[in-house]
Amino acid sequence: MVRTVSLKTVDGEVVCEHCLVADSPWARMRGLLGRRGLESGEGLLLRPTGSVHTFFMRFPIDVVFLSRDGEVLKSAPALPPWRTAGARRAKAVLELAADEADRRGIRVGARLDLSVLAGSGSGPAANHPPASA
Repeated sequence: MVRTVSLKTVDGEVVCEHCLVADSPWARMRGLLGRRGLESGEGLLLRPTGSVHTFFMRFPIDVVFLSRDGEVLKSAPALPPWRTAGARRAKAVLELAADEADRRGIRVGARLDLSVLAGSGSGPAANHPPASA
């Protein structure tokens, strides 16, 4: 089952109001296939993965590559259909509507708060105990 979260920077700025989390093999494989586009505020977070393709897609997307702790490592703006992209050390990928990353101020070096993903049972944090006070 795919769930939806609101993804923010560590400073609390919202970067994706309706972010689908694809953290199972089937959800990652399906990705955005079959969609006609993404609206502003919509996105897909794939994890764990360090690369994506846009084969069979109908529209360009912004692709943001994230480290295990949410640091933006690389951005591929307006990646057209039938392309591939990847980043070394990337453990998750955020897919947004074309030009949305720039509109939201997502830059290399920024850090997204991935704590909303804790407890999903898969991905980079799956084998780590929750942080305690």
